[in-house]
Amino acid sequence: MKRLSVFIRFCRPHTIIATSLQVSGLFILAYASKPISIDRLWIWFLALAASLAANIYIVGLNQLTDVVIDRINKPTLPLASGEMSIRQGRLIVTAVALASIIFAATQSLILLITVLISMLIGSLYSLPPFHLKSRPLWAALSIAFVRGFVANFGLILHFNHEIGPASAVSWPLVVGLTAFFFGFGLVIALYKDIPDLVGDKEYDIRTYTVRLGPERVFNAGRLILTATYIIPILAAVSLLPDLIGLVLLVAHLVIVVLFWRRSLAVDMARPDDVTRFYMFLWSLFYVEYILLALAALAS
Repeated sequence: MKRLSVFIRFCRPHTIIATSLQVSGLFILAYASKPISIDRLWIWFLALAASLAANIYIVGLNQLTDVVIDRINKPTLPLASGEMSIRQGRLIVTAVALASIIFAATQSLILLITVLISMLIGSLYSLPPFHLKSRPLWAALSIAFVRGFVANFGLILHFNHEIGPASAVSWPLVVGLTAFFFGFGLVIALYKDIPDLVGDKEYDIRTYTVRLGPERVFNAGRLILTATYIIPILAAVSLLPDLIGLVLLVAHLVIVVLFWRRSLAVDMARPDDVTRFYMFLWSLFYVEYILLALAALAS
């Protein structure tokens, strides 16, 4: 049980939940009007397996390259705490990279390209000489690009390919989804570095938090996310007076109010407070895919 707990923490559970809901939400969006079958569930399972393996590769590689910094920023992570050896971490990262490629290759070229691009950008983010993590603009864009564009666009294309021309996923919906989650990904990227200020500053990782200060970055993230929520709010308005449109409109207005209420209560001098708010941001990310799936099923 201890080894399982260590492995789960190495996988960064909040990102695993995000990827699982992302794959499942997009699958439901594509297949909501279709009857359930073993073949279609198998399509979902393999896409999920490939995506989760790529996810673990990216977060695992980042931990392998940031062990020294994580001993300051995230000392409870398995590599930083010494609960997992570097060799074990490397074996896991290698295994999941191969597994992701194999799972994706058995499905479609689209899914294979999606996971390869995701893992390539994840590698560029962590590994020298590129080490995009140390370049704030490229770091933010890489996270937003993978979470917002590559994953959504690639998975939708993959599921559309498997369904065929009868797919109900329209291109305006695809554009709206990718634009929304790209903006959301930017905010995640900005807020990700706020609790890591001390370690990043000591090892000269010039994040926006180090360069501009946590307060400015936090305020910028609030404005970006608020502007990003205009997309689903306008989409909900376009569905009125249908009940689905009303529910989505009310839900997103409530989310924006909750986001601002929680953000105004954050004490920037308390790293734990900032970390809790960062995890709250991930919960809002989860909610979007749940709402997407429910809206697809209801329609």
